[in-house]
Amino acid sequence: MKKLKVGMISFAHGHAYSYLESLRAIPQVEVTGFADESHSRVEKVTAAYGLPHYERYQDLLATDLDAVVICSENVHHAEITIAAAKAGKHVLCEKPLGVSVSEMEAMIAACKENGVQLMTAFPCRYLASVVKAKEAIEQGEIGDIVAIKGTNRGSLPSGWFLQSELSGGGALLDHTVHVMDLMNWMTQSEVKEVYAYAATLFNENLEIDDAGMIHVKFANGVIGVLDTSWSRNASFPTWGDVTMTIVGTKGTLSIDAFAQKNELYSLDNGKGQWNFWGDSMDAYLVKSFVQALLNGEQVPITGEDGLRSTVVALAGYKSVALGQPVML
Repeated sequence: MKKLKVGMISFAHGHAYSYLESLRAIPQVEVTGFADESHSRVEKVTAAYGLPHYERYQDLLATDLDAVVICSENVHHAEITIAAAKAGKHVLCEKPLGVSVSEMEAMIAACKENGVQLMTAFPCRYLASVVKAKEAIEQGEIGDIVAIKGTNRGSLPSGWFLQSELSGGGALLDHTVHVMDLMNWMTQSEVKEVYAYAATLFNENLEIDDAGMIHVKFANGVIGVLDTSWSRNASFPTWGDVTMTIVGTKGTLSIDAFAQKNELYSLDNGKGQWNFWGDSMDAYLVKSFVQALLNGEQVPITGEDGLRSTVVALAGYKSVALGQPVML
């Protein structure tokens, strides 16, 4: 049985741990090592699985690998992806793909020039309710899409997420890209106009935006609006949500992506908790990446997909600065 050799570069983003477990669950995959400048971030997984740790990602790329999964701080995505492409490694990169249009275009170009594939990590495409909604739209069950209202409200992250020099932006960037990808995917159109709001409303002494609303107009006439705020405080039962209301000419679809949950009320925790029990979107994401590479097929969520959603978030910040809509 042919095996795909995969390495992990950086555990700065928490998704790295679920991606690792998803990779280890696939018989056709061999995880070969971890690269992270911070040994403390990978100490537990290195010890648990007996795999080598590389302080420099370049040393991991120099090994006999087929692909890498990049979960670094956002500002390092471009540098690492381009280096991986030049080393002949396929890439699954955490969102957002990059923090500027020019660097994302360079990432896509480097992968094409070196004959490797670049996949953007948008696991929300694999949520059961999202999959069913996409099928209903393609079957014409709600007619033509007229408008979409979405939310990706979260709780306040920590560490480098709150440092713009490492994250590239706050809530408007962090939480625009997931649902904007779903909007792009479902409308099969491109955003042509962006009007946005961003501010710091929910957390005092924060030097980055924690509140955001982004309004878009697609080339095909669809209107979209998305709440991207980190508005869930510490007492909320879960980290946040992904919801969409899709209005069509023949009907309406409502999506609550994490509705498959158990409710737990415990005195030990001091608050209610929602524990999601549905299928793992990360596992499906990783599996689709692996299968595409093993079968010599196009990855299902490309670098161009990552670019299209991130461009909207970046235009949102421009709109905030100008106080008016921005054309793409």
